[in-house]
Amino acid sequence: MVVGIDNGGTSNNATVLTLDGRFLVDQLVETPSEVRAGPQAAVEAMARSFDSVLALTGLSRDQVRAVGLDTPGPASATGVISSKGSTNFSQPAWRGHDIRGALERRLGLPVIYHNDGNAAALYAHHVHFGVDAMHRSSVSAIVGTGLGGGLVEYGRVIAGAAGMAGELGHVHVPLTDVLAPGQPVPVCACGFAGDVESVASLTAIERNLLPYWLTRFPDHPLAGEPPALAAKLVRGYGERGDEMAREIFAQQARALGALFTIAANFTDPHAYFVGGGVVETASEFRDWFLATVREHTVLRDEQAASATFALVPERDMAGARGAALAALAAVRELPVPPPLVGH
Repeated sequence: MVVGIDNGGTSNNATVLTLDGRFLVDQLVETPSEVRAGPQAAVEAMARSFDSVLALTGLSRDQVRAVGLDTPGPASATGVISSKGSTNFSQPAWRGHDIRGALERRLGLPVIYHNDGNAAALYAHHVHFGVDAMHRSSVSAIVGTGLGGGLVEYGRVIAGAAGMAGELGHVHVPLTDVLAPGQPVPVCACGFAGDVESVASLTAIERNLLPYWLTRFPDHPLAGEPPALAAKLVRGYGERGDEMAREIFAQQARALGALFTIAANFTDPHAYFVGGGVVETASEFRDWFLATVREHTVLRDEQAASATFALVPERDMAGARGAALAALAAVRELPVPPPLVGH
């Protein structure tokens, strides 16, 4: 077996994958991530996540060959958090911390690392293309607290020289068709102005989009809520067709369309995937959102004829499953096989 652990800002989710490609967990197996308590507490929390999923499946540690780990980025290909930190790892102790190595020492097992966007991208790619995955390419945008992403070419994640390829949230996009007249240029938590994450993320809603749109809708019920809570409630309003909420999500969809337009001219992928909380919604809303992304992705006729736009499957479990697939590939030292969906 291999175990996949998806580390998030509030929770860890874990799964188990057999060496013949069967997932033994078909649900979220969540435990608190403790990332705000610092690296040592967070690594102990990952170890508890590992133990919890083994207990659920009735497996022992000696049956596990390797662990796949994903965390929010930016981080190196070997799991060293950026020297500037990140949205989820903002405390100074996290800057330059080797989270992969720390978990490997704690568990005494090989740990294979990807950032969370890459892990979800890998899973989406292999589920969507199945046996053809090793002959296809894709770009994924994962909208959460920040904006993760991943580039997959011939079935494998493109990591880059420093391991920071696919940090799509920090790609600058033209904002002419994204922002409303007079709307201030949004600023990302990383310090960039006008990157994709500054528009398409939960943090962007709280810091940039909602403050502006509440000036246009001053009587909206969310005007009386604390900013962090109001940002989380916007999605529910959007599902119900609320005008202001739809304006906010339309801006996010246009920003993703601008990002995918850049991808079309840079990597020309076979597929474009969208995942994260923004599409963990009612079917009408997520279909509208994906259609808006596609509408604002400018493709040449030849590209439009073959390109696919789709949602990341099993969205809440995609990170852990992608991390497990990466661990399985490392154990086999062979191309990643398509997972057996539904197991």
